[in-house]
Amino acid sequence: MSVKIKVENLTKIFGRNPKSVLKKLENGMTKDKILAQTGHTVGVDNVSFDVNEGEIFVIMGLSGSGKSTLIRCLNLLNKPTEGKVCVDGEDIVQYNKKQLQTFRQNKMAMVFQHFGLFTHKTVADNVEYGLEIKNMPKEERKKIAEEILETVGLKGWGVKMPNQLSGGMQQRVGLARALANDPDVLLMDEPFSALDPLIRREMQLELLDIQSELKKTIIFITHDVNEAFRIGDRVAVMKNGKMVQIGTPEEILTNPANEYIEDFIKDIDKSKVVQAKNVMLNPSPLVFMKDGPKVAMKEMKSSGISSVFVVDKDRKLRGIITIDDTIKAIQENKTLEDILRTDYFTADPEDYIQDLIANAMETKYPIAVVNDDKKLVGILVRVSVLSGLV
Repeated sequence: MSVKIKVENLTKIFGRNPKSVLKKLENGMTKDKILAQTGHTVGVDNVSFDVNEGEIFVIMGLSGSGKSTLIRCLNLLNKPTEGKVCVDGEDIVQYNKKQLQTFRQNKMAMVFQHFGLFTHKTVADNVEYGLEIKNMPKEERKKIAEEILETVGLKGWGVKMPNQLSGGMQQRVGLARALANDPDVLLMDEPFSALDPLIRREMQLELLDIQSELKKTIIFITHDVNEAFRIGDRVAVMKNGKMVQIGTPEEILTNPANEYIEDFIKDIDKSKVVQAKNVMLNPSPLVFMKDGPKVAMKEMKSSGISSVFVVDKDRKLRGIITIDDTIKAIQENKTLEDILRTDYFTADPEDYIQDLIANAMETKYPIAVVNDDKKLVGILVRVSVLSGLV
């Protein structure tokens, strides 16, 4: 993956003379002591990280950890005290006012927690606002607004006023407005935290669906560890303005960097975070359609199993066969195709364990994990599903 955003040694200090505090911070003085002695507040302390193109990078932390200050440094709503924010290789901290305006209009958009909609404008006019600022012709921006509203599940709602929409729908409008300019990067500052849990879950899934289609680079802020691990390709945990750990959800769950991370994740519902790809087994042994029943029987006997999945030459799943059916096929001179069964469950590598538990408890065969091309990429046995809960 190519790096889209590179943040280097970023520090943000609030106060009358923030530069005067840098040396104290570099010498190890805590943010509490700096506040007490100088009246300055350290928001972000020497943070560095990369965000890859097309990934959802989640920054999480408790209130006061610096996560919201940090995201506002990425579009210079907060001007960094020190450090670089490089987007496509250019340090935007060095941009003049005109360059920054162009950058915000074209490359980076932001979705806020409290929607930020114009209450006197229709839904469509809200979505078109950024395009209007760019002096795009009315008909062109109207067409774009209609397309984006359909993308976020609001087709036909353009004529409504914001107060006629539910909270979840209003947040969809905020997302649509940000997407209308077709930005490379989307900043999302706790966008779902004001929603009730059910709507919040729906919006998380909606975001993942939109991302699978549009493939934006997204930086997402949250204080909810379950939300962070559910949607993040990688997650960064902040404390006192510093980055404590960066990794995939699986890496953080498996190897927490310190006691703070251990405490942070101890109450997480792992069934909502761990995915099939994290606990699936190698799909071996398996049998190819070109093989006969005798080869299949030998494979099952040597592996001590009573059933085996069958794939074609491209490893696309065709079905499953049992040892009983295979023995019978040999006796009756049948082919593998004659005895293929399809009464098994399948899963996508991205499926969460919580959605597979019922099938794992019910099935008499392993669950086949197949990708979008229907290729068999792994198998899930009951123990591997249940072990994902602990």
